[in-house]
Amino acid sequence: AIASILHVAPKVLDRIVDSDMHWNTLCVSQVGWAFGLGLERLAMVLYDIPDIRLFWSEDARFLEQFDENMPIRQQKFKPFSKYPACYKDLAFWVPDDFSPNSFAEIVRGVAGDLVEEVKEIDQFRHPKTQRESRCYRTMYRAMDRNLTNEEINALQVQACSAEPHLTCPMEYPH
Repeated sequence: AIASILHVAPKVLDRIVDSDMHWNTLCVSQVGWAFGLGLERLAMVLYDIPDIRLFWSEDARFLEQFDENMPIRQQKFKPFSKYPACYKDLAFWVPDDFSPNSFAEIVRGVAGDLVEEVKEIDQFRHPKTQRESRCYRTMYRAMDRNLTNEEINALQVQACSAEPHLTCPMEYPH
């Protein structure tokens, strides 16, 4: 409930009001109403936030979801996992026509919702051959379980195999 309305019976009102006060006698036959509105509850409804305890969280994954400069209608809470992330770096030689978003699309195509973030962390151009290498860091995380290195290593191999023009390592240590 966003707001609470409470009907206060006359006997309860009588006990609430201090007996030494003059208006105690005025309240005996009166019915009272108490109203309450929690701003947190209102925000929960507006942003689709499922748990009030998130408002006291210092988790950046929650705090960074909301922008005071954007209209409320455009902002909705996106659930995040309570399980730890698994980070994997992968460097590979790229073809001349490689676009920076290509690898992120490939990884998301292979791993789906397990991919939380893909970002380029390094570039290298070989001084003699002029071949270009890129390194990407992928953050994997499941909403329902811890991920294993074996599971993620297999996804990395699939991502590299999905694009025949990428030259990257095909085996990972276990």
